[in-house]
Amino acid sequence: MEFIYELIILAFLFAAGCVIGWGIEVVYRRFTHKMWINPGFLVGPYLPLYGFGLTVLYLLAGLEELIPIENDTVRKLTLFALMAVTMTLIELAAGEIFIIRMHIKLWDYSDNKWNFKGVICPKYSFFWALLGAAYYFLIHPHILSALHWFSHNLLFSFVIGFFYGVFVIDLCYSFKAVEKIKKFAAENEMVIRYEELKKYIKKTSEERKEKYRFMLAFRSETSISEHLKQYLEKQREQRNMHKLNDFIERKIKKNN
Repeated sequence: MEFIYELIILAFLFAAGCVIGWGIEVVYRRFTHKMWINPGFLVGPYLPLYGFGLTVLYLLAGLEELIPIENDTVRKLTLFALMAVTMTLIELAAGEIFIIRMHIKLWDYSDNKWNFKGVICPKYSFFWALLGAAYYFLIHPHILSALHWFSHNLLFSFVIGFFYGVFVIDLCYSFKAVEKIKKFAAENEMVIRYEELKKYIKKTSEERKEKYRFMLAFRSETSISEHLKQYLEKQREQRNMHKLNDFIERKIKKNN
C-alpha cells in the first residue's frame, strides 16, 4: 500500500512539474526573446523535463539525512549542488537523445560560456540549484499534506486521469507531427533548432499576415515543408555571412 501511495505522489509531482515548468519557460521566453513562444517538444502546456525534475527533487530531498555532513548549512548546500548536478544530467540526456535520434535541438545554450554542445552550461546549472533550493524550502514541506487533501477529493482522480490521458495523446501526435522535420534534417545532414524554427514560423506568419497558432505552431497556412526549405536557406545565408565576417577579421588582423 505504501508503494502505491508513493507512486501516486510521483505521478502527481510529474504532472505538476510539467505544467508549472511550462509556465516558467513561457514567461522566461517572453522576457528574454520578447515574444510568446510555446516551449518544448509537445503541443500542450507541459514540459516533461520539469516533470522528471520535480520528481527527482522530491526523491533527493528525502535523502538529505544520508549526506554524511554534520553542519546543517553545509549539508543543505551540498544537497542543492547535488540537485543541480542531477538536473543538469537529465537535461544533457534529454538534449542528446533528441539531437541523435530526432536531429532536433530543443534548446540552445551555444551563446553561453563553457557550454557543452549547446545543451548544458554552468549558468543554467546554477539556476537548477536555485530552483532546487526554492523547492526545498517552499514546496517540499507541504507536499504530503497537500497530497493527503487532494487524494480525498474526487477532483484529484479526475485531474490526474485527464492529464495523463491528454499527455499520452499529445506524445503520439507530436512524435508523428515532427517526422517531417526529422526526415528533412536527416536528408540535409543538419540539426534543427526547434525553438528557432518556431520563432521563424511566427515571424514569417506575421509578415505574411497569416494566422499563427501558439500551441500548433507548425499548422500554419504555409506548409511545414515550405517553412523548412526557407529556414534552411536562412541558415545557409547566416553561415556564409559568418564565414565572410571571419575572413574580413582575419584579413584586418593580418594587415595590422
